[in-house]
Amino acid sequence: MKLIPSLIWSPLLWVLLAQEPPRPPAPEPPVRSPEVHPDRRVTFRLRGPEVREVKLNASWWAGEKSFSRNQEGLWSLTIGPLAPEIYNYTYSIDGVTTIDPHNPAVKTGVRAASSVLEVPGDSPAIYDLGEVPHGAVHIRYYRSRAIGGTRRVHVYTPPSYPAGNKRYPVLYLLHGAGDDDSGWMAIGRANLILDNLIAEGRAQEMLVVMPFGHVPGLADPRTSWEEQNRLIERDLIGDLIPFIESAYRVRRDAASRAIAGLSMGGGQAARIGLGNLEVFRWVGMFSAAVGQPASSEALQRFLAEPEKSNRALRLLWIGCGKDDFLIKPNEEFVALLDSQGIRHTWRLTEGDHSWPVWRRYLAELTPLLFR
Repeated sequence: MKLIPSLIWSPLLWVLLAQEPPRPPAPEPPVRSPEVHPDRRVTFRLRGPEVREVKLNASWWAGEKSFSRNQEGLWSLTIGPLAPEIYNYTYSIDGVTTIDPHNPAVKTGVRAASSVLEVPGDSPAIYDLGEVPHGAVHIRYYRSRAIGGTRRVHVYTPPSYPAGNKRYPVLYLLHGAGDDDSGWMAIGRANLILDNLIAEGRAQEMLVVMPFGHVPGLADPRTSWEEQNRLIERDLIGDLIPFIESAYRVRRDAASRAIAGLSMGGGQAARIGLGNLEVFRWVGMFSAAVGQPASSEALQRFLAEPEKSNRALRLLWIGCGKDDFLIKPNEEFVALLDSQGIRHTWRLTEGDHSWPVWRRYLAELTPLLFR
């Protein structure tokens, strides 16, 4: 007969068998960040028992603010109340700038990503998701011979686009230096602004084409900004416009094309739009990095022939906030237009170099287009 090991009959074994198996540690409760309170104060949080310092980086709230830590290693900071708006922010965790790891809403860019905070108001904002017909946003890729390679573009089509055979005008909408072609969607909410304006009958139905405004080698000191701008101009006119006009039902005359942009994109819109009035008849500049017109042959030609420019232009719309760091070059450009007798609309508003200003500008400009 086979012998059973004596361990089977060991009292110690019976004690071990009688004990409950070890339980896994209870999961930590989820961290809510950011939390918008009813009075519009906002609490930011971070779980980090080993972290030594946490700061909030937010230019709209007087720069960096330090968090406090409780005994469980949960860091928190409450600020406000804030005005109803969409904001972006980052954390500095032990000196490293990063997004809020507890917030899934993220805005990407060419330099860094940031987290997105939305503070709702008592009534709907023009950029809110409303109970209206909605257009579609397409992410497309096209071949750029000017730059060499395949480039990405976001395209908004209005709610009525899928039905019928109507052809639409087009707004080419450019982003700033820190953004990419998703910026006007992720935080600019261009699609929702157009949805709401079209539903209210305030804006014409149009396509909005949002291209990528950088080229490879941007950080290369051997590549000047003027050279970068020339490549972007060649790409937009020679490659992107033909792609859009072959892929979408759009009108192909200059009076049905507008170009606008913010900051870097505002400067590009000025150079490309005002330098090619046979292509664009509507130009919008938001906090534009317009630079010195003397450095741009396109702007020199535009300024040198004011009567011709006035005949061609349907609208030149320029806006800048009083606290924007680009206010001086914008005011100088407007003064130059005045001295040459070139018609334009100048909007000096409250605000700085930020998305709340640019969303308002887009909502002001688009109802004026294609009338």
